[in-house]
Amino acid sequence: MHTISSARTLVRIGVVALLVGGVGSVAASGSVAGGRASISKEAWGRTAAGVAVDRYTLSVDGLRVRVLTYGGILQSIETPDRHGKTANVTLGFNNLRDYETKSPYFGCITGRYANRIAKGQFTLDGVRYQLPINNDPNSLHGGTVGFDKHVWAATPLTTADGVALRLQFTSPDGDQGYPGALSATVTYTVTGRRQIRMDYQATTTKATVVNLTNHAYFNLAGEGSGTIDGHRLFLNAGRYTPVDATLIPTGAIDAVAGTPMDFREPTAIGARNRAGFPQLVIGRGYDHNWVLDRRDTSFGELELAARATDPRSGRQLTVITTEPGIQFYGGNFLDGTLVGTSGRMYRMGDGFALETQHFPDSPNHANFPSTVLRPGQTYRSTTIYQFGVAR
Repeated sequence: MHTISSARTLVRIGVVALLVGGVGSVAASGSVAGGRASISKEAWGRTAAGVAVDRYTLSVDGLRVRVLTYGGILQSIETPDRHGKTANVTLGFNNLRDYETKSPYFGCITGRYANRIAKGQFTLDGVRYQLPINNDPNSLHGGTVGFDKHVWAATPLTTADGVALRLQFTSPDGDQGYPGALSATVTYTVTGRRQIRMDYQATTTKATVVNLTNHAYFNLAGEGSGTIDGHRLFLNAGRYTPVDATLIPTGAIDAVAGTPMDFREPTAIGARNRAGFPQLVIGRGYDHNWVLDRRDTSFGELELAARATDPRSGRQLTVITTEPGIQFYGGNFLDGTLVGTSGRMYRMGDGFALETQHFPDSPNHANFPSTVLRPGQTYRSTTIYQFGVAR
């Protein structure tokens, strides 16, 4: 069961140094393996309900990450290309109001259940639960007010590896129709190896279902620079879960061999997405869950999931995870109505997401890995985004 994964996959955060400045400001700095590390905090406005939101900047050796306490959003990720030129490689907004009213889950923590649940319904221990329908006819990413729409309590930390931000939120019993009070902690650690390590942990007061991930959209050529069709993608997966017309898994687990779903060799994202393959017609492109070729079927060990490379800049993103699946989404529903941090419009295919996860609609498919969490158990999951340069 995924919910009792080995503790050895978790970073054990210890405070090395923390300097507290004036009211509302936090700063910390020091040396770690790989270079200098720093973390700082600034006010970033208030939600429509009046709740204060902060933005933290975590920097280590050329990787600078900005995180909002609203939704745990990765608002900016700056990393160098093969010539040392730094650019932000994740899509997002430069103001809080757009995140509240327009965001297609840019960079956020998604939960309680990432991805879709058919008709917003599942049965657990003989009880049927109804969730909000916010992606007609299904429930998506936790419902109308998921984890992405809450302000999380934040604790900045420094570690032997780099700097970290621990985010905490408790979803009450019955929130969005889910049973049990779920206490969640997500820790982002930026390391000297140009990694963003995301450690997820949760406990519950009643039996429930849990599936947490991050929903960052990437463009390794630089945010707002245009299409990602030329990015080359590798997925460590020989199978995927095909979907019906509403993007809910049919329950089948199909081989990718001989189809445009096969990314076992690095392939340009745009090479086959207009080929007329029925699954790509349904999703308007890629918006599917791939079943990772894992050696560890208990989901306690970190293993390679995906690698994306932008040939123009040389920037490369490697995804390593304890999860059994990964959702590759090609930005198919970006339509030019959103203006990002650079002031440029986002159009179809201007960013891609690689969401590590348990499978969509797992509570309704007995043949999928379980997402059930019970009192006394601890949900644990770890994913690493590692940035580098392809020579």
